Amino acid sequence: MFELVNKKRNDLKKNKKGFTLVEVIVVLVILAILAAILIPTMIGWINKANKKTAIVEARSVELAAQTIVSENSNTLSGGAITSEEAAGKEIMALSEVEGTLATNIVTDAKGKVKSFTYIDSTNKYKVTYNGDEKGDKKFVITDN
Repeated sequence: MFELVNKKRNDLKKNKKGFTLVEVIVVLVILAILAAILIPTMIGWINKANKKTAIVEARSVELAAQTIVSENSNTLSGGAITSEEAAGKEIMALSEVEGTLATNIVTDAKGKVKSFTYIDSTNKYKVTYNGDEKGDKKFVITDN
């Protein structure tokens, strides 16, 4: 009888399935190495995407400002529009962005938007727009 019990016990020991502690530690080390490589790369991708989003939002403000200035060229050309004026509020509403204007929107006598500075909704990036006489547009992004 004892022989039968011992035989069953030995059979159960042989059929045990699972991972050893060493195997588990090796897998955890591999995962830690992968995380150490991938996390900084992913953070870089996220920051790059956020910067591009801020530039796109600034372009929306520029297009909205150009639209409002063109529609009201008699009163808005050759001056500066603040975010507190009705035109400034209309520009921000038309652009549908969450950020704020850090400077006035400067226009020339021809009704072209010349410059402004936009701060994104996260308050992390500042985008400065400068347009020249040729119509070239330049957006410069910096950390706020």
